[in-house]
Amino acid sequence: MNGPRWGYLSFLAPGHGRHQCCGKHRSVDRKPNRKPEITYMAKPEQHRVTVDGMRIRTDRLVLRPWSLQDAAAALAVYSRSEVSRWLAPAMEAVADESAMTAVLKQWIDQCSALEAPAGRWAVELADSGELIGAAAVLPLPPDGVDLEIGWQLAPAHWGHGLATEAGHAVAHYTFTQGVDEVFAVVRPRNTRGTATARRVGMEWVGETQKYYGLTLQVYRLRKGDLDLPTIPT
Repeated sequence: MNGPRWGYLSFLAPGHGRHQCCGKHRSVDRKPNRKPEITYMAKPEQHRVTVDGMRIRTDRLVLRPWSLQDAAAALAVYSRSEVSRWLAPAMEAVADESAMTAVLKQWIDQCSALEAPAGRWAVELADSGELIGAAAVLPLPPDGVDLEIGWQLAPAHWGHGLATEAGHAVAHYTFTQGVDEVFAVVRPRNTRGTATARRVGMEWVGETQKYYGLTLQVYRLRKGDLDLPTIPT
């Protein structure tokens, strides 16, 4: 996500050891010589979130459950290689509307079996209703104890802070359901993904290969840190 730098800064100095998730200790490999990272917190207006059941609204976005009628609009997102190449678990670019309908059916069936706050949402522009992407809260493999937040937007809508707004929205929703922390997993060269995770307020906690059979950077957000600026030390 490119654009002006704004908000508060924090320097995140990674350490060593384990982080605790939902009462269990989970190991994440750490790189001891990684340089401190600078986090640019979300704009204040990206913090305003309202939740009505499974419908989540921010100043500029509406997140709502998927339907099969979304296939054509979803194809405009998931047919793009610059989106699909960064997905975890790995997923090929969707070839056509029929294939996209099959993917949506799989997602809808998956959501019916998940317990809140896990779920998948279509992301629309609030002012026009245009479907521009997706967001999700999903259990991380292999045991489903940790929850992952994720987001994807059509490339035409990159660079406007909308991914940060979507990521913040699903984190906010998840924390209203009694969850204390969430994670994001990002492929190592996905600079947009890592920048968005930091802007949501997440901190880098390590690199791991335990999720999806991929090498991934792991970011964490705790409930108490969601809307709190982190002051440089």
